[in-house]
Amino acid sequence: MHDLPVFRVGIGYDVHRLVAGRPLILGGITIPFPKGLLGHSDADVLLHAITDAVLGAAALGDIGTYFPPTDAAWKNADSRDLLRAAVGHLRAAGWSAINIDATVVCEAPKLLPYTEAIRASIAETVGIAAACVSVKGKTSEGLGFTGRGEGIAAHVVALIQRTEREDTATCAR
Repeated sequence: MHDLPVFRVGIGYDVHRLVAGRPLILGGITIPFPKGLLGHSDADVLLHAITDAVLGAAALGDIGTYFPPTDAAWKNADSRDLLRAAVGHLRAAGWSAINIDATVVCEAPKLLPYTEAIRASIAETVGIAAACVSVKGKTSEGLGFTGRGEGIAAHVVALIQRTEREDTATCAR
């Protein structure tokens, strides 16, 4: 029998529409902006993508598996709480997060003034050093829904490491 690999990679993606009347929360940080993201929870597109990336790396499903938008318990939930719970599932399955690399796609606001605070927030939430979190802001050069300012997208890659031996599971056939 083959053991699980020591490292695994997960990819996360999320998108939410921008609307008036909601705060803009990215990476657990409230950013001054005239619009916010629409969603069942606080709609933190970045933390949702990170949640999917860490869960996916461990083959534990996705954010909807644990926090379905049909469940009133998650209405207006703080996405940091969702990510902390996902990290708990990751640890319970014998894995820990090693690093997070994220790209947020939006025309505005410019994220550079907030990236250090976002990195620190993510690091605290996941339980890793801020030096192991990368957050980059990119535009769509005016193309598509992000380019028109209709929404924000986030792409994330997460690296996880096995913390416990799991002799009953394998990725090899």
